[in-house]
Amino acid sequence: MSLDELFDQFDKLRVLIIGDVMLDSYVWGRVERISPEAPVPIVTVDRRERRLGGAGNVLLNVQALGAEAIICSVIGTDIPGDQLMQELGDRGLNCDGLIRSNDRITTIKERIIASSQQVVRVDTETDKYINTDERTQLIAKAKQLIPTCHVVIFEDYDKGVLSKEAIAEITDFANAQHVPTVVDPKKRNFLSYQNTTLFKPNLKELREGLKLDFDVDNAREFQAAVDQLKATLNVKGALITLSERGVFIDFNGEQRKLPAHIRQIADVSGAGDTVISIAACCVALKQSPAIIAGLSNLGGGLVCESVGVVPIDKAQLKQEAKENL
Repeated sequence: MSLDELFDQFDKLRVLIIGDVMLDSYVWGRVERISPEAPVPIVTVDRRERRLGGAGNVLLNVQALGAEAIICSVIGTDIPGDQLMQELGDRGLNCDGLIRSNDRITTIKERIIASSQQVVRVDTETDKYINTDERTQLIAKAKQLIPTCHVVIFEDYDKGVLSKEAIAEITDFANAQHVPTVVDPKKRNFLSYQNTTLFKPNLKELREGLKLDFDVDNAREFQAAVDQLKATLNVKGALITLSERGVFIDFNGEQRKLPAHIRQIADVSGAGDTVISIAACCVALKQSPAIIAGLSNLGGGLVCESVGVVPIDKAQLKQEAKENL
């Protein structure tokens, strides 16, 4: 398959994203004086902005690649939940798997920024696992949607939507339906993603998840860590993001380490979301490890050139892929 054909095929995919979706809120302003009540700056607000956060950024990246992105998650029936629904609707995203709960608050991360400097971040959230009824609904929604999808992404931010029980039942069902599962893990459920297709931790998550110290620049030590990861989780493959060192993939009997492309780095926020989105779409289209890692590596670097969390530009990614892969 040529790169032109691959990028055209992205448009035909349906991608199910299961995990923690949240709302990012930004308050932009300026500081001209200190509060008389406490030694803190007073921010005079110029504008406010809301964006999709957490798994929401993966939705936007998948959509930017041309695929249909479907969210499967649990949020509250509160005002932030209403705002999150509006953001999803405004962007034409599929909410067929979204569950609203009276017993749960919607995660919102509010950033107050003055003169391009973040003054404070206020998080309203819970990291408690969803209750038994909500978990039953989540699994049912996933099982309803998986047969119509080409790949499942587990997007875990340790906020409680994903649990060991839900992960196991959904993965088993997806495997029975021959739908690949791609995982972006966090610490709490790291060892729960048994029998998935492609597991994508970063270097820090790999060390902490396995409770293992190794020299990433020692090829033998690093490969031993990846082998241990694959054996522990019984996954088909691993894609490890290595920050300035690039990426490493071990999948379908092939191992490749690709260096990072030289970039003018403005902001690394959201790069992992771009990597998992591209990797999942490539896995769905049965691409080689070289293409999965190469295209994901390119995309993750590209979004780092922009300030803030932004989805990938498909046309720019395609152009760079033709020049570099």
